[in-house]
Amino acid sequence: MTPRRSPTTPEVPVPDPLRHKVLLDEDEMPTHWYNLLADLPVPPPPPLHPGTGEPVGPDDLTPLFPMDLIAQELSTERYVAIPEEVRDVYRLWRPSPLFRAHRLEKALGTPARIYYKYEGVSPAGSHKPNTAVPQAYYNAKAGVRKLTTETGAGQWGTSLAFACAQFGLECEIWQVRASYDSKPYRKVMMETFGGTVHPSPSDLTQAGRDVLATRPDSPGSLGLAISEAVEVAAQDPTVNYALGSVLNHVLLHQTVIGEEALLQLAKVDETVDLIVGCTGGGSNFGGLTFPFLREKLARGSGPVIRAVEPASCPSLTQGTYAYDFGDVAGMTPLLKMHTLGHDFVPDPIHAGGLRYHGMSPLISHLYDQGHLEAVAKTQQDCFAAGVLFARTEGIVPAPEPTHALAAAVDEALACKESGEEKVILTALCGHGHLDLPAYEAYLRGDLVDHTWDDTELQQSVAAALERLPAIPG
Repeated sequence: MTPRRSPTTPEVPVPDPLRHKVLLDEDEMPTHWYNLLADLPVPPPPPLHPGTGEPVGPDDLTPLFPMDLIAQELSTERYVAIPEEVRDVYRLWRPSPLFRAHRLEKALGTPARIYYKYEGVSPAGSHKPNTAVPQAYYNAKAGVRKLTTETGAGQWGTSLAFACAQFGLECEIWQVRASYDSKPYRKVMMETFGGTVHPSPSDLTQAGRDVLATRPDSPGSLGLAISEAVEVAAQDPTVNYALGSVLNHVLLHQTVIGEEALLQLAKVDETVDLIVGCTGGGSNFGGLTFPFLREKLARGSGPVIRAVEPASCPSLTQGTYAYDFGDVAGMTPLLKMHTLGHDFVPDPIHAGGLRYHGMSPLISHLYDQGHLEAVAKTQQDCFAAGVLFARTEGIVPAPEPTHALAAAVDEALACKESGEEKVILTALCGHGHLDLPAYEAYLRGDLVDHTWDDTELQQSVAAALERLPAIPG
């Protein structure tokens, strides 16, 4: 097949001094996480108990989470202090740098100024340790012996394995089969940090065995991997479950990204016009945008906020806003979110971290209330942007943030046509050093795009939505 080519790279290199890196001093690292729930004009619908239909209380969550995290999940306090033990681990990579993408701007010929907050400097190579570290800390503080979790692309599993090692916890991980097979070195990295890794579906849980009985070649899904991890955690009082996205406390921890970005942009006297971020479950997107949304709500004006999701798993742009389970087996509380149906199995795209049937309830609520907009991108568009970014900025991005990069490129080219000098901000939430087989497939021309125009995709989603749970009472 004819190899695919990225958009043309600049013929004349931009001098190195134009590579604009904005750093913060260590004492400028945030001391508090920001809780958007404190400032929302309309509160989001609460999670519901699947048996009673009543709002979930702290006691309903104690089989899976320590009380400190439960308090954060349900809190409406504006700021939550970051424990010094957590900040001590954060100092391994935080504050993270903000770059201006001068070389990308020159390649596009745009008057737009593009900034990216680079989270690939963390030990796991992504933004995920921002929440993995506090989750491990609070569980260790509560006397928990082991954490179970799921992972898609492997970045969350890697992050939790690293975090557990910092606080003396065991870590058991179910990795979605499609990613387990295509990203073998993610498994090795998780094991190097001390984690135990299983492909999902597995024969270790009833949820996994049920799927394997009907579809032995299942590529798995994040919803199924969650079911397996939750099932194991619920059976042992010394074991808890940790989630890498979706829930309020997870997005809370990630706000260190946006808080730092606000300070860094102020240092160079920039005001953002557009923020774009990739969305699967919502943690990276929420972490970047929530502090900016706080300022926008307070002032009545601010940047356009745009979520970018995979065309083959379009929960915001094509999903239904309804109460649904967060997992395939229906073991989690009912969450009101934009969903494609809890048993929808997405196409095994390379952006494994975005293959989730639902969106964070908080981000779903913001979308429903008109505080943000959303678009969907195909793999081809995303990898074209990723290759261009690598050839100009020198960083190979993970497949997930290439979605945001593709949207940023679109906006920058629109600015080229209009002559508008917009400031665009995105989060490069991880590097792609362990995703090179995906880039190889793109360069060979072997990637297949699945979009909402595909009848098979529409039928699969329609069937999953017919099985949405009934709300008790």
